[in-house]
Parts: sequence; structure tokens; C-alpha cells
Amino acid sequence: MNVCVEPVDFTLASFDHDDCLVYGIGNDGRRDDGLGWAFMDWLEDSGHCRQAERRRHYQLQLEDADLLSYKRRVLFVDASRDSGVDTFAVTRVHPQLDFSFTSHALSISAVLATCLTCFDRAPEVLQLAIRGFEWELQAGLSAAAQENLALAQAYISGSPVTVAAEQHCWKAV
Repeated sequence: MNVCVEPVDFTLASFDHDDCLVYGIGNDGRRDDGLGWAFMDWLEDSGHCRQAERRRHYQLQLEDADLLSYKRRVLFVDASRDSGVDTFAVTRVHPQLDFSFTSHALSISAVLATCLTCFDRAPEVLQLAIRGFEWELQAGLSAAAQENLALAQAYISGSPVTVAAEQHCWKAV
């Protein structure tokens, strides 16, 4: 169990600065794995975080540690398969080396730990994990994932949301 996360409340306004980064992870050709990119599309269309740098990639890379070293605050947005996340989870991520660097699925905490090790600094990092359900090779989010995306967008943009408290809590994975 990876316990390098803690729950946190925030709004997008705290990322609307030129020393911030919003990073969408995913693959819009694999159904709900495209949630991170769908969030980035919404971010661009809605005009939120215009000053922040925005990136989207299929997966994290070791080189992202260099990118993070220049930032004060970073928000990663990704799909989640975790059944303990009913709709979405907002968590603070802490540096922690793990064995994910040996695979194509590098963890956010490992990239952050690499940033700290190599550059002697690490930004504040939050993760928005949005629950997905379908992962096959097909374009387009499932209806349930679209609903979770809308709830997450409303919550972090400060709009009224009717989500039970337990639906946007987190579970360490």
C-alpha cells in the first residue's frame, strides 16, 4: 500500500499562476483512460488557469522531474480504477521513491522524489483522480465517467455540487 497521499481541498484559482502546472495524464483512445485529457480540454475551453502551463501526456516520464523543478505548484489529473474512489479524489502527493521507475507506469510520487533528489527542491503537488469504468480501445468516455468528470469540474471550480462527502474522499493505493 502506498501511503504517500493525504486528502486536501482546493480550487483551480490556486493554480492560475505562471509558476504552476496542470498536467493531464491519459489516452483518449482507451475510453475512460481519457479522463485526464478530457479535463484538460475542459480547462482550455472554460478559460480556467490561463496563466498556468498545461501539459498532457500518455504517461509520466523520468524527464518530468526536470519540468516539476521549475514549478511552485502542480496539479496532476488522471483516471482512476480504484473502486474506493466513487467519483473523484483530491490528494496531496509527497515524494516517495518506489519501483514504478522500472515500468511504463511511473508514479507521481516517484517523479516528485526524483525532482527532490536531482534538483534539491519539489513543488507542492496535488492529484485529481477521477473514477473511470471502461478501458477498452475505443474513443469516448463512458456515461459514468462523464458524470464523474462533471462533478470533479464543478467541485474544483467552486460551483455548487451535490456529492456526498464519502464520494470525494480518497483511498491510498
